Amino acid sequence: QVRLVESGGGSVQAGGSLTLSCAASGEIYNRYCITWVRQAPGKEREGVARLTSAGNSRVADSVKGRFTISRDSAKNTVDLQMSGLTPDDTAVYYCAADTSRSYCREWTQFEYWGQGIQVTVSS
Repeated sequence: QVRLVESGGGSVQAGGSLTLSCAASGEIYNRYCITWVRQAPGKEREGVARLTSAGNSRVADSVKGRFTISRDSAKNTVDLQMSGLTPDDTAVYYCAADTSRSYCREWTQFEYWGQGIQVTVSS
């Protein structure tokens, strides 16, 4: 079973930067779609970034230009680099993985999920 563990969360002031890492059991990033999903207080979960098994990345419009998703093959992690953080970015962030196909399914269908990690941005 694939196990995912997020790290790197915490508190940061508005305008600051933070990098989250998703560590996976085994070597999965060449076979799985990876996504970062967040849930802010009182709001629905929102997909923020996606990385395909082919290495193609995409981020949500709400974080475009500020967030970057990337793979660190040596560490077997997928990182979410966040900059220009605002209080609206405050949320629990989840890493999720799904078996790669010819396409990546919507994150709501992803099979494996980490436990989530808190990111708090103060103004």
